[in-house]
Amino acid sequence: MAASISFSLANPALAASPKPSHLLLKPFALAYESGFSHSLRATSHALRASFSTPRVTALTLRATAPSSVSAPTATTFHGLCYVVGDNIDTDQIIPAEYLTLVPSNPAEYEKLGSYALIGLPSSYSTRFIEPNELKTKYSIIIAGANFGCGSSREHAPVALGAAGTKAVVAESYARIFFRNSVATGEVYPVESEVRVCEECKTGDVVTVELEEGGSRLINHTTGKEYKLKPIGDAGPVIEAGGIFAYARKTGMIPTQ
Repeated sequence: MAASISFSLANPALAASPKPSHLLLKPFALAYESGFSHSLRATSHALRASFSTPRVTALTLRATAPSSVSAPTATTFHGLCYVVGDNIDTDQIIPAEYLTLVPSNPAEYEKLGSYALIGLPSSYSTRFIEPNELKTKYSIIIAGANFGCGSSREHAPVALGAAGTKAVVAESYARIFFRNSVATGEVYPVESEVRVCEECKTGDVVTVELEEGGSRLINHTTGKEYKLKPIGDAGPVIEAGGIFAYARKTGMIPTQ
């Protein structure tokens, strides 16, 4: 099977020399063969070994897929939105004290989700998850710039996904949060073209439509629409359930 890897980089001069596909896929294969295919930390280590270039803004992972793999279709999410500002770091998304929870354990995965965004300051009077609840009623997060900055922890997108978040729409992302979101397949990290966080309010009813021809955010409460940047080839990886699920689906690594 032919496979190719390419990257969208902040430095165009580096884009001309992407790492060969076999060098990129090798860490994933090694992690799989060593029994870590369900380990988020192994996923992160594999990604770090593959992405040594600063400011990776998008991952393109292409393969000559079997005929059974269907063509990409539109992905739509609808629900209440929760609005946050700039520089929401991973400590605010999931404080370090909860990192002992193991996401591969279903009970602990659910518990991890109950602590999502618990680190937000008291200025956020509306909490993301109500006390004594495990899930959030806000399926879409709208954020400002540099969402997911701070320490490298795969638990951040996992906690959001476990809480019931389907997508984050932010002005920009910390590259490692974007990367971990794709690798784990927990949430769709979508970039907006304007500061939507200043146009929407927590509790607004919104729809996120992800399409190749043009993605958009619709705020049904205000009646306004906003253009979103395409998520590109990261979309099918997230839809498959993460990097390992996508690799199995496309035949890059053996199915279990």
